[in-house]
Amino acid sequence: MSFPVIPITSAPARASVSTTCPYCGVGCGVRATPREDSQPDIAGDETHPSNFGRLCVKGSALGETVGLEGRLLEPKLRDARDGALHATSWDDALGTVANTFKRIIDQHGPDAVALYVSGQLLTEDYYVANKLMKGYIGSANIDTNSRLCMSSSVAGHKRAFGEDIVPVNYEDLELADLVVLVGSNTAWCHPILFQRVVKMKEKRPELKIVVIDPRYTATCEMADLHLPLKAGTDVNLFNGLLAFLSEHDTTDAAFVDAHTSGFDAALAATDGFDLSQTAKACKIDAHDLLEFYRLFARTERVVTVYSQGVNQSTAGTDKVNSIINCHLVTGRIGKPGMGPFSFTGQPNAMGGREVGGLANMLAAHLELDHPAHRELVQTFWDSPAIAERPGLKAVDLFNAMEEGRVKAVWIMGTNPVVSLPDGEQAKRALAKCELVVSSDITEDTDTNAFAHVLLPALGWGEKDGTVTNSERRVSRQRAFLPAPGKARADWRIICDVARRMGHAGFDFESVHEIFDEHARLSAHRNDDEGLPRAFNLGGLTGMDRERYDSLAPIQWPVFKHGDAGTPRLFEDKRYRHADGRARFIATPPRAPANAVDDDYPLVLNTGRVRDQWHTMTRTGKSAKLAGHIGEAFIDMHPQDALACGVREGELARVSSRWGSMVARVQHGGGMSRGSVFVPIHWNDQVASDARIGAVVNPAVDPVSGEPEFKHTPVAVEKFHVSWHGFALTRTAPLLDDITYWTRIQGTQLVRHEIAGRRHFEGTDDHREWARTALRVGDPHADWLEYEDRSAGVYRAVHVVDDRIESCVFLSDRPDLPARAWLSGLFGKDKLDDEDRIGLLLGQPIGKGVDTGPTVCSCFGVGRNTICAAIREKGLKTAAEVTSCLKAGGNCGSCVPELKKLIVETEMARLSTV
Repeated sequence: MSFPVIPITSAPARASVSTTCPYCGVGCGVRATPREDSQPDIAGDETHPSNFGRLCVKGSALGETVGLEGRLLEPKLRDARDGALHATSWDDALGTVANTFKRIIDQHGPDAVALYVSGQLLTEDYYVANKLMKGYIGSANIDTNSRLCMSSSVAGHKRAFGEDIVPVNYEDLELADLVVLVGSNTAWCHPILFQRVVKMKEKRPELKIVVIDPRYTATCEMADLHLPLKAGTDVNLFNGLLAFLSEHDTTDAAFVDAHTSGFDAALAATDGFDLSQTAKACKIDAHDLLEFYRLFARTERVVTVYSQGVNQSTAGTDKVNSIINCHLVTGRIGKPGMGPFSFTGQPNAMGGREVGGLANMLAAHLELDHPAHRELVQTFWDSPAIAERPGLKAVDLFNAMEEGRVKAVWIMGTNPVVSLPDGEQAKRALAKCELVVSSDITEDTDTNAFAHVLLPALGWGEKDGTVTNSERRVSRQRAFLPAPGKARADWRIICDVARRMGHAGFDFESVHEIFDEHARLSAHRNDDEGLPRAFNLGGLTGMDRERYDSLAPIQWPVFKHGDAGTPRLFEDKRYRHADGRARFIATPPRAPANAVDDDYPLVLNTGRVRDQWHTMTRTGKSAKLAGHIGEAFIDMHPQDALACGVREGELARVSSRWGSMVARVQHGGGMSRGSVFVPIHWNDQVASDARIGAVVNPAVDPVSGEPEFKHTPVAVEKFHVSWHGFALTRTAPLLDDITYWTRIQGTQLVRHEIAGRRHFEGTDDHREWARTALRVGDPHADWLEYEDRSAGVYRAVHVVDDRIESCVFLSDRPDLPARAWLSGLFGKDKLDDEDRIGLLLGQPIGKGVDTGPTVCSCFGVGRNTICAAIREKGLKTAAEVTSCLKAGGNCGSCVPELKKLIVETEMARLSTV
């Protein structure tokens, strides 16, 4: 037998290792080269078909994130007497988990325990966790944080196709003549795929890009048409498109008749389509809506990409099916350059779906509510039990914890106190739990504060296994770093607990053995009912360790040994429902679960920023990634800000019926009236009160169970402080009792943005306060100081051996000196006289240059540098900026911002003429 292989070297200490990026669902190939006593070199893998050597800024900065600062390096148990976590042995920690789980199951039944896992797990980890819970404990109470990002897509696929199948691949984005991006800021969230589309548009200008999004995002800069629909009206828009296609006879009637069912009911749900009424419901200009409908109708090769803006909704599953309906009615599926395409948010969200990581699924795309499927899996596993009904989905699971029905939970690789909606409820739930176990790489997280047992897991670069990306491509994650401290692989930890609970079937000695069992299950009795499941890894069974180690990226299904994989599905027009037909799904429009009112008049939308990831436990370590956006923010329309009594640059509080948070107001230019946007990443470890999950409403989609992160009624009000400031330090400052703070990682320093309500926290002696905050106890220290009490300004700098050690700048107003210039001084071995004078003045003098906030994180190019080059050299295009400054020349994520700066600089020039 033969398997696809790629050459790798693993023995030499400094050999380059091919692995896969741990961030978004694109699944980019990475080449990592370890270095002695320094961070590894990171480069894109030119041979990987997902990225062909390109990496976004997060991927490029991976080397900055693998240090051991903050790592959990040994098992810990919480002492009931002092409430503190103390180091313990693996034997004691695993015994505590196994014995407590077993006791609770014996006393209260298998549904009294649960696992909450993550798309950060590798497929092999996911597999044994699912096997333990569903096949040996006998409960389906295992859910994943992927519930929060793509479960609506899973449900929509299963309703339409009979199986959770993404039919298209990345090449289809380049073959399409129309790419529709719905609820996806692709330029920031999936930048490598976006750049593939942009490059194709440069090559073929006739390629059209349409963005459907309530916000004007960086993605819109490249679009031919932006439809800023009202949040929650996606179904109205695509129902209108379905009716328009039918009305104008641009359907594929032969395909619909021969290969689908349910069309009449789906069309009836469009409720007498009227273009003007649809435009009014969506708050879109009717001419723009008609332009999109006509463009879709006349373009054969259409790919519709959708992401969290579609999925994260109480109508998320209907949104997915309303999109799929439009592809089915035109027959634009299963052919090159066309089809619906779900972009997943996590590196292994797809792998988790393959092994049944969701509470309502079985492994290998088998159905939990299907008796024959349950029998198949239980027989294959030779397990003593099998879950007979769906388990608790994420939000319901945490409700059950608070109610006392779930008494023990094992959390793996995720931070639900930050990521779940109604985050305060998550805290209450964990506080009520008799046993909270957390397998993690980071010791201090918002969630781990509630853990009774901490288990140190391997992180990226240390662990070994497979992941599956958004186009069904299985790739290897390979270890290139040694296991730190006492950390272990997740799959090994799970197997150790399973064996201590008395369960057979977990005697795996190597990760490749787990993959083989996973692959064999996917092929086992696959055609029992005459309609094979698409998910099939039969061609990858029987691999020994060497073959597994050298496995090249490959797309499932892989039916036979030697197969090269399957790039595109449904080319045979056979779907996985019993009759072989795809299903149209009727999707009558429904309003979001919670409506705005006089108390909460604005709609909160949440999402990602370009250079951060999830709850920042990895990306927060990188100075490069912190340079673009350092603080949480509240983006809102200027007129809404005026009505709420807040100004740009000021702090404000966002409140809902569930909680509140504080961040700085900005006018990014992309918000429509009545809506605000807040990013998801900040948490209690890096900010005083910036956890937006505490604000988000807990309403969920009735089919998928996915929460509504895109539509929470909120109010915004001014957050009153009497002073503002920031501190730059080489060591952590003492900022106890500060009203507002955000921690930002810099190069050779840590930056804190701060503000207070009491005047300098209860003292008028600014020097005393500053010395205490900066940990300067020596009265003879080299101390530079400036104070203007009438202007409410204070500055202090601590210098050690002519090198800046720390500084603090305080003011009654939020406008403070530039941080980028000051941060640059920390890289100098010796301050000169001009530097010292500039520190007291609060601005660079002489040869000092303020480069401004970072725009291009890949090359560290600041806003001021870019604008100066545009003015002085007359740069007219982003390509010219790249040629001059390199900005935008790596991942391309900042190219939309470069284009915006070109326009703004030209407008500023014209205004002075």
